[in-house]
Amino acid sequence: MTQGLLKKVFLSLSALLLAVIAYSQEASISLGPSKIGENQAWTITITVKNERLKKYDDFPDIEGFRKRGTSSSSNTQIINGQISSSQSITMTYIPTRQGTFKVRGFSMQINGKQASSDGTTVKVGPPVQRQQRRDPFRSFFDRDPFDPNRGGGTEFVDVKDDAFLALTTNKKEVYVGEGFTTTLSFYVAEDNRAPLQFYELGKQLSDVLKKVRPENCWEENFNIENINGEPVNISGKRYTQYKVYQGVFYPLNDEEITFPSVGLEMIKYKVAKNPSFFGQNRQEDFKTFYSREKKVIVNELPPHPLRDQVAVGDYLLDERASSQELETGQSFSYEFNVYGEGNISGVSNPNIDGKDNFDFYDPNVSENINRRNGRVTGSKSFSYFGIPKEPGEYKLSDYFNWIFFNPKSERYDTLSSKLIVTVTGESKKNESIQSNDLGSFYDRIAFEDNTLSGSARFEWAKIVANLFIIGMLVTSAYIFIKK
Repeated sequence: MTQGLLKKVFLSLSALLLAVIAYSQEASISLGPSKIGENQAWTITITVKNERLKKYDDFPDIEGFRKRGTSSSSNTQIINGQISSSQSITMTYIPTRQGTFKVRGFSMQINGKQASSDGTTVKVGPPVQRQQRRDPFRSFFDRDPFDPNRGGGTEFVDVKDDAFLALTTNKKEVYVGEGFTTTLSFYVAEDNRAPLQFYELGKQLSDVLKKVRPENCWEENFNIENINGEPVNISGKRYTQYKVYQGVFYPLNDEEITFPSVGLEMIKYKVAKNPSFFGQNRQEDFKTFYSREKKVIVNELPPHPLRDQVAVGDYLLDERASSQELETGQSFSYEFNVYGEGNISGVSNPNIDGKDNFDFYDPNVSENINRRNGRVTGSKSFSYFGIPKEPGEYKLSDYFNWIFFNPKSERYDTLSSKLIVTVTGESKKNESIQSNDLGSFYDRIAFEDNTLSGSARFEWAKIVANLFIIGMLVTSAYIFIKK
């Protein structure tokens, strides 16, 4: 009977544990608005909570739209020591024409969990005819409906390609801690005639990024999962850019950063000298494209007592208090929210000293990071609880200040509170002193005799005690030997 009861309790606890895990680790899909203009984008966002977004299925193809690319964002919160987080990947879709399009319901495997969407209907506003660019990765020869091994006697020729691999940075010179965006892309000219195709890109990138990533930098990776061409103009010539990697690096010291030349192997097809409708019209070959070496100069921050501690970026302050009319002994909340562009993960909390007027407790921390359009932006919020102890009018700028270095203005700046609070009520300072009373033992110190006395009178007591102990040992030994 007892074993049966224990088994039921065990099964109940197991079910409860599984329910808690399922609740804490969630995967969801959210869709964009139901109406957009012809110059607006539509999105599908997948989100996981309390775990890292490691693996997910391809986003669906939607009639009337083409995929533009993905962006990622993450959010971390620490409240009362409990950490919660979420990570999202957003696929952007660009409409190709005007009309009303039905997005059918679909499912995606996200970190091994099934997430579903019922779909929706999207109405695209007045049309602006978009020029459909020829994708150089889709050749006429891809449409050969016959066995490619036919036509063994066909002569193939190498068509000169107009493409290149390039690693670029948006800045040539930065300060320690200042972020710069690094992009590794493959460019194909609009008039390129050589059929090209990526080859084992995931495996190659793993090796390439080991060489590209600087050891002395903090990295914010944009996690490009789907490679889509984007039209760009380089020196008056039109290309299609395929981004294979993009991230923002924040130097940790003033060592010069060198990105070495890296290679990317591509499938480059040779084409039949005399193509025919029947038989093989292309032959697979390989070519490795190499990027050029790239250097970024890193400068020390200007002299400052906190040079090695301050954050670097373009930041602003958003603050709020639960009330600006306070009473002594009653708690209030104050939020110090730093937001802007920079290494949000490296933003530390301001140093707070409530002095004799306030007691401030360690803050709850909430962090939000967005990686989009080659920039890393976000916010870090510090939520404090405080208790006023003395009546009066106080500027919170005397207690809350946060120093940082702004690389745009090339000077140090301080985010200071602009709030003023008024405290009424009786002083609580004496209560604080009483709460630290060490007890009656210390209270008697002032009344006890502090005259020095010698220890000679205790010598006879020591001798007697030692003789007594020796006697006990001798008696015990006698009894033990006799037995």
